Amino acid sequence: MRFRPLAAAILALCLIIVTACGGGVKAKTRAGLTYDEIYNTGLANDCFTVDESARGSIPLDAESSYQLTSICMHPSSVQVLVEPVNKRQEPRFVDGKILTRYTSSLDEVFGDLTVADDQITFSEKGGMDFQLVTVVIPGGEEVPFVFSSKDLIAQASGQAITTSTDFQGSYTVPSYRTSNFLDPKGRGLTTGYSSAVGLVPAGSSEELERENVKRYLEGEGTMKLSITRVDGQSGEFAGLFTASQVSDTDMGSKEPLELKIVGDFYGRVEKA
Repeated sequence: MRFRPLAAAILALCLIIVTACGGGVKAKTRAGLTYDEIYNTGLANDCFTVDESARGSIPLDAESSYQLTSICMHPSSVQVLVEPVNKRQEPRFVDGKILTRYTSSLDEVFGDLTVADDQITFSEKGGMDFQLVTVVIPGGEEVPFVFSSKDLIAQASGQAITTSTDFQGSYTVPSYRTSNFLDPKGRGLTTGYSSAVGLVPAGSSEELERENVKRYLEGEGTMKLSITRVDGQSGEFAGLFTASQVSDTDMGSKEPLELKIVGDFYGRVEKA
C-alpha cells in the first residue's frame, strides 16, 4: 500500500512529460489547433514542418509548369556587423535579440518554378513577403530592418527537389519608412517640412542635409535556401535559410548595418 503514492507520483510525472512533448509538436506544426488556441500565442509565427525522417524527392518535368506555394520563413537568429571600440580590431558580427515577437515570419509566399538546362529557377510573385523586425544588440542599440523575400529569383542545379537542393539568389529589401512618414521634427518625403523647424538649413553640413532630405531607399539582399527534408508524396519540403542584407537607414539619414539572418523555412510544390 505504501508504494501507491510513489506510483501515482511517477505516473503523474510521465503524463506531464508526454503532454509537454505533444504540445511541442502541435506548437511547431500548428496542426489540429483551433483559431482560439493559436490567437495571441505566437504559434502563428512558426512555420509548418516536414517529418525529420522524410528523405524523398520531388521530380520536375521541364515541359510542365509548377509553383512553389505556402512558403514560410521564420527567422531564429539575427547577427549584426558592428565596428569595434578598438580601431585595431576588425568589425565582427554580434548576436541580436529579436524584439518583434509575433510577426517576424514571412508566410504564404508563392512564385513560379521552372526547369531548363538542368537548372531550377524560382521567381517570387507575392504573399506576405516582408516584415518589419527590430533586434537589440549588446550595449542596448536597437536595429530595425525589413526582413523580405520580395522579387526573389533563386536558382538551383538539377531536375528534382531533393535533400541536396540549394537555392541561391537575390531579393529586394523595401524601405522601412514610407513616403508619408514624418520624423519627430515634422520632416518627410512627400509631406511635412523640408527642414527642421527652428533650425537654419545648412547646405554645407552633410549631417544636417542627410537629416533634412528624406529618400525612399530600397536595398538588395542575397538568400540561400538549403532543403534538408522532402516529402515526395505531398510535395512538401523544409530546411534552413540564410539571408544577408542591410538594416534600415531612416530614409537616408543613417548608415546601414550589415545583417545575417538564419532560420527555418517550409514550402510546397504544386503543378500550375
